Amino acid sequence: MKTVLITGASSGIGQQTTKYFSQNGWHVIATMTCFDHGKETVGLPNVSCYIMDVGSPESITAATAKIIANHKTIDVIINNAGIGYRSFVELSEDEKMQHIVDVNWLGVVRVCRAFIPVFREQQYGQFINISSIAGLVNLPLGSFYHATKKAVESFSECMSYELLAFNISVSTVQFGNAPTAFQSHVVKSETGGIPSYERLMLKINEILHKKTKKNTNLTPLITKTLFDIANNPRKNFTRYTIGFDANVMNFLRSALGYKLFNRIIRKSVLE
Repeated sequence: MKTVLITGASSGIGQQTTKYFSQNGWHVIATMTCFDHGKETVGLPNVSCYIMDVGSPESITAATAKIIANHKTIDVIINNAGIGYRSFVELSEDEKMQHIVDVNWLGVVRVCRAFIPVFREQQYGQFINISSIAGLVNLPLGSFYHATKKAVESFSECMSYELLAFNISVSTVQFGNAPTAFQSHVVKSETGGIPSYERLMLKINEILHKKTKKNTNLTPLITKTLFDIANNPRKNFTRYTIGFDANVMNFLRSALGYKLFNRIIRKSVLE
């Protein structure tokens, strides 16, 4: 039985991916910040749960030691944990900026760093780092979220070259707004009473809410694709894009070029 470690497994995509893998013959090491928030995950068969806050280096170190002591081999690590922060640059807060960087980017970095020695000793392993279509295209109010996802993309590709000699594969996965609780948990900044900011926040919230509501089939597509990737690791770095929205945005950005794509975004959001 193969083993996969999934971060952020208490809810959303992490929970659904844990369930899918466990139902299809894999043992899952599910990490989360709190067992109370992940009660549905904790009770699943073929699942071992550990407390790991990827935003805390100390928590990662402690969890890694326990996991390595209890599991002889780990085949795949899916860095799924992530948070959102929708903010105007002017009104952003240092603490919230640091938190999203710690979780979305440095969390991925530190988990990879912790388990590379395990994969290197095994002479095989696979990192699947969940990015977002936000790592490829940029939208208003996403300065910090998009920046962390772009960082995951660049980090993953760079790291993949270092690990080729050890038979360790690296890939990233991007998708749009899945119908999970993620959007409802996104931290939003104040608008400062500035009319244009108020209009823009309302517009972005409305657009993302509609997109999320439409993507009814996206979550099962994501979990199945992650399962397929885990079962078929590629030697060279690979970027996977899942879902209609993400593929369309990726295509338009590539086909139209930055200037024309930017004009479409402005027309869709600002007018």
